[in-house]
Amino acid sequence: MARNLDAKCRQCRREGEKLYLKASKCFTDKCAIDRRSYPPGQHGQKQGRKSGYATQLREKQKIRRTYGILERQFRKIYFEADRRKGITGENLLQVLESRLDTVAFRMGFGGSRSESRQIVRHNAVLVNGKRVNIPSYLCRPGDIVEVAPKAKAHLRIKAAAEAAESRGFPEWLEVDAKALKGTFKSLPQRADLSHTINEGLVVELYSK
Repeated sequence: MARNLDAKCRQCRREGEKLYLKASKCFTDKCAIDRRSYPPGQHGQKQGRKSGYATQLREKQKIRRTYGILERQFRKIYFEADRRKGITGENLLQVLESRLDTVAFRMGFGGSRSESRQIVRHNAVLVNGKRVNIPSYLCRPGDIVEVAPKAKAHLRIKAAAEAAESRGFPEWLEVDAKALKGTFKSLPQRADLSHTINEGLVVELYSK
């Protein structure tokens, strides 16, 4: 399985904002963005004017890195979003938020998306009572997602769930943090998602 092994804090610095790739560290003063908000590398502090293409590319890279998806897979997701009825950009974000690894992260089963992906891969997540170990599995409204009984005793999962509960859960999810169980109520609306993402730039990039 291909993975992005780039240092996570460098990825955040490259995109110029927190992508929340390092679990609890992102909420402390040790976050790399709070210390050095410029891109990494020798010429990181020398930022010139960006072309339209560069702006579109950076937005695509930011979304890819936020959700931990490689280029080939992201392209497939984009074409799936384009095939659906409705606004392509909004469809794109809904598909990304429907992925099992993202749903597990939003429900607090892992401190980060990469940690949630690992939990899914290790057969620790059930969907409607059945084990699903495919992070890209798309959840549907009404699906019940929970941590497998044997994995509920893991301290790391409990700690992640408590931290997520203190921050609050999204409107499109109904979560019982103590039972490590939740329901994917509906697809998220654009207004409920991050306002720092400009999915329109990605649509423009792939429409060329």
